[in-house]
Amino acid sequence: MPLNIVLGPLAIVFGAVARRQAAVRNGAGMAKAGIILGVVDVVLWLVLLAVATSNGGFSWYVGG
Repeated sequence: MPLNIVLGPLAIVFGAVARRQAAVRNGAGMAKAGIILGVVDVVLWLVLLAVATSNGGFSWYVGG
């Protein structure tokens, strides 16, 4: 979960940079996929954060 904070925005930034360079190389589809997945990651992280906040916080306990 903590990696979403870093990797989502990085995917958006690197996708945007790759999209600018797509005219030189054939990578427009991969650049668009990076941007879309980065946005999905950030939105999903915000939704999960809102759900966890409304339920009283996070619990990393796994087991019986």
